[in-house]
Amino acid sequence: MDGIHDLGGKQGYGPIRYTHDAKAFHEAWEVRVNALYAHAVRSGIFNMDEYRHAIERMDPRHYVTASYYERSLTSLATLCVEKGLLTREELESRAGGHFPLARRSAPGRPNVPGREAFAIGDRVRVREESVPGHMRMPGYVRGKTGVVVGMSPAYPFPDAHGHAMSAADEPTYDVRFRSEDLWPRSADPALVHVGLFESYLERAN
Repeated sequence: MDGIHDLGGKQGYGPIRYTHDAKAFHEAWEVRVNALYAHAVRSGIFNMDEYRHAIERMDPRHYVTASYYERSLTSLATLCVEKGLLTREELESRAGGHFPLARRSAPGRPNVPGREAFAIGDRVRVREESVPGHMRMPGYVRGKTGVVVGMSPAYPFPDAHGHAMSAADEPTYDVRFRSEDLWPRSADPALVHVGLFESYLERAN
């Protein structure tokens, strides 16, 4: 889906702020949230793509002001309500007030029919498409052409997996793009590698 979470390649947000040797956790509640969502995934309550999609569905104003683990907490709470583990009323009673959950999800989609397997060295084009549900295709590569330089093990197609639909496994291809092709007249010469699922690609002429 197109949303505030897909910031790759976008301008106007200023430099990336980071801290050398930063701690993974700063508060005890962050450790608990991380452990709870990992336990939920291992227990089969929801999968990683459902977890990612619930973060994508956060209100944009909430998303940009929330910390990393606040986003995790919002996703965890949203999915627990949607899966029927607790009600919103029970959640807000324990929280002592309003608890912002993610927005409702749009439908997912199955694997693209007639998709083609590729080999290292093949020139491929990223499909020019947008979907309202979960997807892991960065917006800045849509419609762009690159070269396959690697392949990763197959994994359930996220556009379906993120909606608890039947999802056939697909490999992800390491596709190499020229920065000048991605951002014409706006980037220094460089090579950009992006992992893309098979359903996101078609053979380039």
